[in-house]
This record gives sequence, C-alpha cells and structure tokens, in this order.
Amino acid sequence: MPTLPAPLPVTAAPQPSVLYPNLEELENYMGLSLSSQEVQQNLPQLRDGATTVASDPLAGQVVAPVSGNSLGARRAEIKPGVREIHLCKDERGKMGLRLRAIDKGLFVQLVQANTPASLVGLRFGDQILQINGCDCAGWSTDKAHRAVKRASAEKIIMIVRDRPFQRTVTLHKDSSGHVGFVIKKGKVVSVVKGSSAARNGLLTNHYVCEVNGQNVIGLKDKEVMEILVTTGNVVTLTVIPTVIYEHMVKKLSPTLLHHTMDHSIPDV
Repeated sequence: MPTLPAPLPVTAAPQPSVLYPNLEELENYMGLSLSSQEVQQNLPQLRDGATTVASDPLAGQVVAPVSGNSLGARRAEIKPGVREIHLCKDERGKMGLRLRAIDKGLFVQLVQANTPASLVGLRFGDQILQINGCDCAGWSTDKAHRAVKRASAEKIIMIVRDRPFQRTVTLHKDSSGHVGFVIKKGKVVSVVKGSSAARNGLLTNHYVCEVNGQNVIGLKDKEVMEILVTTGNVVTLTVIPTVIYEHMVKKLSPTLLHHTMDHSIPDV
C-alpha cells in the first residue's frame, strides 16, 4: 500500500500582531525602569478638560502649550496656499481697503472696520496676487489703487495669500498671568529670560499685529495689555519684523491706524 503522508503538526493560531512591545519584556532595558507600574506612577495627572502641555519635569515649568484646540490659535492661523475672495463696493464706491507695493508684491496696508474688505476677511499684511484675473506682481501702489477704482462695483475677484511676512507664536501665562515680554509703541523691546515668550521663540524688534487673531495695530500699549489680560491662559501673538512693518505702514498716521483699522475679533 502506498505510504500515507505524515499528518501536519498542529500549530497554535497565530497571535495578532502587536504594534508596541509589552512593557514587561522591556523592564530594566538599558537601565531604564519600564514596568507598567513605574510608568503609571510617573504619568502626569490632569484634571478633566485640562489642556495637555509639554513641560520640563525637572523645572516644572511650561515649555510650550499644545494649542490645537485654542480658539485664539485658530483665529490667528496663517493658512498655506492661496484663496479667492469676491468683494463689492459700498454705496460710496469704497471697499475699505488700502494697498501698498513692497518688493514687487502687493500687500494689504489697511482694512477699515465694517466695510466689504473686512467682511470677506482681508487682514493687514495679506498679499494680493491677482485682481480680476490680472497678476499684481510688479505693480506700483498707485497702479493697484487705479485698478481697484476702475473695477466694477458689483464684483471684484482677488487671489490672496495669507500674511506671508508674519508668523504666530503661542505662549502660556504663568501663575501671575504673565507671558514674559515688554512692548513699546507696539514693538517687542524685551523678552524675559526663562519666560514662556523666551522658551517659545518670541523675538525683539518685531511688532505685534494680532492677539488671538484680533488686530491691535495702532492701539496704545495699555490697550494691547488690556486685551492680553482678558485672554485665557493660552495666548497666540502674530508678529512681523520691524523693518517690514515700518515699510508697510509708511505714510499712515498713528491716528488713522488707531481709529480706522479694523480691530474686531474675527470669526473662526
């Protein structure tokens, strides 16, 4: 009779793959104490609803807040890419917008409150790439204003890039409610050593453009500090280098910036 093949050995069902190793297998690995009990004892204890922050366990000081859920950070967000906006003129034939040419580009110099420009979300420092299909690269300030003046009152289409000269810095208040910087006439002139401002990279010789997305250009230092006091523990500043800012606001009076610039709190 032909020899029957030997029965295959019975093997245990394959175990599901584990993405992370068992901590018990790694206990005392390279001198580290990695037991589950040890890990649990060293996990930070957070209150329900508390915001997780990255911290220095030795100094016990906040290094940088996790700001993804911060309303101020979302209001201040500088989005990549470009966007298209549609504007119209008001009954006086105005849009509430002033433009300025810098380095062969065209930028928003002033947005007036409660105007078509403010309603579509234009902000100080936005770059205008196109107006009604025409590229704005190389335009002078006068040419830009002439183009806007000649445009139809019912519909003006612009292609916009969000504030390319600006950046945001998110800070966390200490137990005294301070974030660690000093401003003079809107410009950061000093950063306190060891403060949240220092640890998160706030630089001097920069102007503060926004606090949690709210434009503060032209406001008195006292008014800016009052806005800072009313914010929560997480504060997002939008700043711009002094050399760019001073070129941007050239020929605009402080009174015009204070009383005409849109200082409303933007929608998310």
